[in-house]
Amino acid sequence: MQLPVSLLLLAAVAEAHYRFSKLVVDGVTEQKEWMSIRQTKNYQDDHGVTDVNSGDIRCFQMKAGTGTATVAAGSDLGFVPDQGVTHPGPVQFYMAKVPEGSNINTWEATGNVWFKVGSINGVNPTGKTSGFTWPTYNKKVVSFTIPKSIPSGKYLVRVESIALHQAQSAGGAQFYLACAQVEVTGGESGTPGPMVAFPGAYRSGGPGLIFSWQTTAYTPPGPAVWEG
Repeated sequence: MQLPVSLLLLAAVAEAHYRFSKLVVDGVTEQKEWMSIRQTKNYQDDHGVTDVNSGDIRCFQMKAGTGTATVAAGSDLGFVPDQGVTHPGPVQFYMAKVPEGSNINTWEATGNVWFKVGSINGVNPTGKTSGFTWPTYNKKVVSFTIPKSIPSGKYLVRVESIALHQAQSAGGAQFYLACAQVEVTGGESGTPGPMVAFPGAYRSGGPGLIFSWQTTAYTPPGPAVWEG
């Protein structure tokens, strides 16, 4: 069910937070948490990140990774929020290629190495205030398609759910995020981009991080999606 944004903004304040701790690969959900996703700092209480200038905005990890999932270029990759996506806002996906010779479990992915590969935005077909609905709201899995032309190799995949229910002023947006470790097979020779850094890609109170029930048009933050 997709509720109007005015109701979502009111209800979301009391909703549970969430964490992304399992992948869905080839339609199969990982059996345990943190198998291919780096364990995040909210593993106990599901709290979000609000400071876009913090290093936590990158992967929110509390320790190094331990496993890597194998995924095919052109296939779908899903992330499981433990409570469902219980806040209104967009869900986006980024990838960063691990350099040859680097350890995927410890690579920090600093600098301009991230490119956007998916974005699930709200819709407002009427163009009126309070007209937004969010396709990811209450979803138990959020997913994107890995571009077919992406080069094969090891990648970090970053998911972010940007909760906008308290984003009426700078610093109010909440980020629920995590980074998975994957090895992409069957890729091609595409050139992903544009590249951004975390932190650095977003500005507090900047585009896509302010939202209210009066909003009639909305664009998520960050670069354009690279579709391959």
